[in-house]
Amino acid sequence: MSLKRDPFPSSAAFDDISASLKADDSERKDAIKKGNAVFAFTLKNKDGKTESWYIDLKDTGTVGNGVAPNGKKADVTLSLSDEDFGKMVGGKAQAQRLFMAGKLKVSGDVMKATKMEPILKKAQTKAKL
Repeated sequence: MSLKRDPFPSSAAFDDISASLKADDSERKDAIKKGNAVFAFTLKNKDGKTESWYIDLKDTGTVGNGVAPNGKKADVTLSLSDEDFGKMVGGKAQAQRLFMAGKLKVSGDVMKATKMEPILKKAQTKAKL
């Protein structure tokens, strides 16, 4: 099942992240070990609508729709525009710079948010954004 939502063009990256986690069991286990958190992404599109996706790097190494898997809570939530998320996963923008510019809002465990960038970088090599 695709995680892409047409009103959110950059959401295709969640399919790429999911595919990269499923492709290699040892890489998935490594990502869980390094991430050790449930990351939620709330994206806002040009129409002002928001939608959320999560990356569970605490237990399962899965990606899905919503703020967290059933029965779980996100450790950190990153809120940004669909356009900026596309730039971030495409390697055209750094999360730290988006945060400093006020374009990326982080709630929850801010230190865990810093662990997300290497995982996104791995997906960049597989993504065609």
